[in-house]
Amino acid sequence: MPTQTIAPTKSNLLKEKENLALAVEGYELLERKREILMMELMKRVDQVRILERKIETKASLAYPLMRRMILSIGRERARELAEGARNPMRIRETTVQAAGQRIPSLEAVIPGRTLQTSFMNSTVDTDETVAEFTELLEVLVQMAGLRTVVWRLAKEVKKTQRRVNALDKIVIPESRARKSFIEASLEERERDAIFSTKLLKSKGEAKED
Repeated sequence: MPTQTIAPTKSNLLKEKENLALAVEGYELLERKREILMMELMKRVDQVRILERKIETKASLAYPLMRRMILSIGRERARELAEGARNPMRIRETTVQAAGQRIPSLEAVIPGRTLQTSFMNSTVDTDETVAEFTELLEVLVQMAGLRTVVWRLAKEVKKTQRRVNALDKIVIPESRARKSFIEASLEERERDAIFSTKLLKSKGEAKED
């Protein structure tokens, strides 16, 4: 038992009271942090669900357009146009604020839309396909960045939860046990001292008689 290694003194009792107060305060602060992280995590999870639906919608538009374009101009011609296209999208690393923390994320930078082919070579189907897949790619980048934030928040929640559990299940109970042990030992010592004093007093009075 940890209490057996502690000298039951008033100074140790004072230290243990201070340690217990700090542990309880730390527990309360970490519990609040965990709640804030959980709220932020759930908000981001809701955003992920919204983006998932948006991706499904964009994909349901983009892939049929691509199939229609291939049927319209042929697979070989579609391949030639794709090889000559240059996607101006840039993806850069950024950071977002979440629950008081700066978390790495991704951001898509898309300039104004331009035709990838000449007016003579371009068709409505090819232009619409390019436009839809560009928008789909933008949403996919948003999803990648958001999932990174969600993963980091979930990791921080797990770490904070472990600390909360350690304080709640180990640190605070052991500190309270040490405090109780010291208080009980000091009270017993005080009772023994009072008893000894009364006994000596009684013996002294008996000798005087």
